[in-house]
Amino acid sequence: MALRLQNQVAWISGAASGMGESIARLFARDGAAVALTDVQAAKGQALAAQIRAEGGRAMFIECDVGKEIQVRSSMEQTVKEFGGMQIIVNCAGIVQVKLLHQLNEAEWDRLMDINVKAIFFSIKHGLAHLKKNSRSYVVNIGSVGSFVGQSSTPAYTASKGAVLMLSKSIALDYAADGLRCNCVCPGITDTPMLREHLKMNADPEAALRDRLRRVPLGVPLTPGDIARAVLYFSCEDSAGITGTSLVVDGGYLAAAEWVHPGKTRFMDPP
Repeated sequence: MALRLQNQVAWISGAASGMGESIARLFARDGAAVALTDVQAAKGQALAAQIRAEGGRAMFIECDVGKEIQVRSSMEQTVKEFGGMQIIVNCAGIVQVKLLHQLNEAEWDRLMDINVKAIFFSIKHGLAHLKKNSRSYVVNIGSVGSFVGQSSTPAYTASKGAVLMLSKSIALDYAADGLRCNCVCPGITDTPMLREHLKMNADPEAALRDRLRRVPLGVPLTPGDIARAVLYFSCEDSAGITGTSLVVDGGYLAAAEWVHPGKTRFMDPP
């Protein structure tokens, strides 16, 4: 099968672990040169080295996407190394498990910087490079929290609602430049961020099982499930689709109330 991302260059934020890592690995296998940006330098450098050892093209750039100068610099380095840029994937994100009255201003601002403002920076400094292509792609990572409220994470939910609406605006404003922008909205996904979140419970595994009772498939998503959705929006497989979202949630949003029966075939190895 032809490589769908052959001769494409992708800038991926939050690429050192979790969903971003899976996106980077999948993109590289499908032919893209990948620029991995993250604050986790050791992990990011190791991942880039692994991708190169497997025959792919990858570079790591330490970058705090909440800081405009670092986003701009990382994109300039990407273009200098690979000769252009066709794809931006805004995957970096953080969560705060606190009620509004418990948050301080710095915590609120930091979350909004990483989850929302970083997308603004990526378009501001990536657009000139994207416009050089006949087709270009922006994929933002939202959440099921882009659509519904979630307890104890008001700042995170507000940010993910903003990501979805911002994706629509980007799609409208830059369609004439050959750019398509879409949003992938994951449900409960087994990532380091989820595991950190679960550690706030006395029994993290029991807490995860309880959350999964609301998911019809009964299992957490894998980062690879999200990566495949992002790849779909990052190539011409999704031609004609822009300004929309793809919910990858195991059926979480399909019903207002749901308690699954305890066993599904999705719990068994395929």
